[in-house]
Amino acid sequence: MVITQQDNGEQTVTGTALLLAAAPANKSCLIDATSVLPALAAVPPSALTGTAAATVVELADPVDPQTVLTRIRTAAAAPGPLVLYVTGQLHLDHRQQLLHLALARTTPSTLRYTALPWHWLTGELALRRPDTTTVVLDLVADGDAWGQVRGGGFGVGPGVRLFGRVSPPPPRRSTAVPGYLKTYASIWRNGHRPPLAHLHAQAAGEAGPGDAVFLAVDGGPGSVPPAPPSPVPVPRQEAAPVAEARPDTDPHPAILAAAQSGRHGEAAAIAAMWESTALRTHGAGSPEALHWLEVRADLARLAQDPGRSCELWMAAASARLARGQAADTEDVEAAVDRAHHQWEQLGDPAQARALAASLARLRRSVPGRRPGALEAIGRRISALEEVPATP
Repeated sequence: MVITQQDNGEQTVTGTALLLAAAPANKSCLIDATSVLPALAAVPPSALTGTAAATVVELADPVDPQTVLTRIRTAAAAPGPLVLYVTGQLHLDHRQQLLHLALARTTPSTLRYTALPWHWLTGELALRRPDTTTVVLDLVADGDAWGQVRGGGFGVGPGVRLFGRVSPPPPRRSTAVPGYLKTYASIWRNGHRPPLAHLHAQAAGEAGPGDAVFLAVDGGPGSVPPAPPSPVPVPRQEAAPVAEARPDTDPHPAILAAAQSGRHGEAAAIAAMWESTALRTHGAGSPEALHWLEVRADLARLAQDPGRSCELWMAAASARLARGQAADTEDVEAAVDRAHHQWEQLGDPAQARALAASLARLRRSVPGRRPGALEAIGRRISALEEVPATP
């Protein structure tokens, strides 16, 4: 289905929206992907693209990966803004360790031939002019793919705005629903047109209970993508404080209240939204952007996710060093100390091993004021090497 909306015959920028909803039509189905399409179809095309004129292409349960690639390639060749809405499920090809988007005929044994390799999609988007492409995702990952997503091995490439949710596999014999994207559609159908960052924050807050990784990369000239918010449970609750956030409103009380009441996903989403605004307004490495990066690091600590907290504190320390701050600056030392402390809290040997090298490099540059910190990392690395890796 292709819909073109014109603006009274006047020449306007035409945006393109590609709606891709796919899941296996067999017992491998994890999500009722196409159930979101009627809701999105009821939305004015201009809301989907953010432009006055819009072309909307819908792919419902396609069966052939080459056909999907052709549609993506055609949409990517359009000169105006492009927004991809993708609902479905991710699987991992064990031979090549590559993520795939399952299509209608996909089964575990035919994954490499019947599913869309995720790098095909990202490869087409990489050919577009930076900052003209947006991807909105509502995905479920199977067990193996979920491990890669949680480890940070998932994205859409540089120069692409990204908002979305990736959920772990649902309980056995049940099927997930794309509630994250349905929230977008519901808000649009009510006539509201908030920025995508606000839509993301509200949809994250209303996503319902369960673990999920929420992705928010609101890029712009000179910005860098923030790390995904902490994958923590998000209870169903009202999200009006997110939608009403304004530049002259102090968001810290709302963030702290959400975190203290266990709504860690909501707290992380609000902080990610403000970080995105700081990146667009002040640029990467600015004090404002660094502040929100450190807020997210502390929120991960409150959410009892020491791995994510360690990663974010290391990112904050590295960003401060890149700005030219000295290694013995209080803020730099504090960021490394906090990263080190969170690393020590990790109970997962594999995750601790994965972060050890980066932390050790930072400690060599920022030894801190407590003697023996680098040696302590070395002792724990030696101990971790004696722990057999989980097969």
